[in-house]
Parts: sequence; structure tokens; C-alpha cells
Amino acid sequence: MEFSNRTLTLLALIALGMGALGVWWGIAGGSRRRTTDETPLRGQEAVGVLLARIERLEKAARKLHALDQRQQFQIEAGVRRVALVRYDAFDDVGGRLSFSCALLDERGSGVVLTSINGRQDTRVYAKPVQAGTSTYNLSLEEEEAIAHAMRDDHEAVSAS
Repeated sequence: MEFSNRTLTLLALIALGMGALGVWWGIAGGSRRRTTDETPLRGQEAVGVLLARIERLEKAARKLHALDQRQQFQIEAGVRRVALVRYDAFDDVGGRLSFSCALLDERGSGVVLTSINGRQDTRVYAKPVQAGTSTYNLSLEEEEAIAHAMRDDHEAVSAS
């Protein structure tokens, strides 16, 4: 859950409004809260109690906002963009058993996995990806998988 600045402002205004209402209620004599010596809270004492409550509410709102920011960062850092490109790596091997699969976070960083299937063996490669590119040479299929994963409508595709 993420609170926008508008929502936080609204929460602060509600807290201030409730605080002002409490101050008015305390000054008007409506407050029946008693201290240990059974005297009603009045004037500055009631204001102090209400200000402490408002401060606790503001502290709780700040904690929730910080928690929300941490969770948002964790969500964005997780694998959220996935695309698979299947193809025939060799003319004499059919069935589109070779593939390149991009597993990226929201910023386009992660890994692209490639499996090249031949008649006698299978080779698997993993290449790191940062911001949609890699320091390793990428095949056309790997580039296609990364580009497709970065699009909003990413889903499995097959190259010919």
C-alpha cells in the first residue's frame, strides 16, 4: 500500500481537525477524563494531551509511509518482466526446442537464459542484464526476449 502526498496531507488535516475539536471539547468542559487526583483536564493540560495524541498519529503515519516505501522498492526489484522466445537453433533440428528467456525487474535488470538444443547436446547460457543491455554479446533471440519483456504487453513469442 502506498500513500500519495495528497493522502498523507489529508490524514494530517484530519488529525489536526480532530485535535482542534478535542481542544474545543476540553475547553468547553465536555472532557471528563480525570487525572490521578480526579480533577478534570482543562485548558493547557487538555491541549497538551491532544497534541501528544496528534504527535503519535503523525509518527504512526511516518512509519507506515517508510514501510510502504520499502515494500515498493522490494516489489520493483522482483522479477516482474518475463518473456520467452522459442526457435530452431539449427536447420536440422526442429520442434523449436531452443529458447531465450528474459527474467527482468521493473528497471530492466536481471538475467537472460538461453538454451541451444542440437542433435547431440544442449548448451545453456546465462547472461546478466542491466537496464535492458548486457556486457556480454547478445544473440538476436536474446535481444528479442529482452525487448519483449520490457514492453507492457509481454508474453511468450516464437521466432522463425
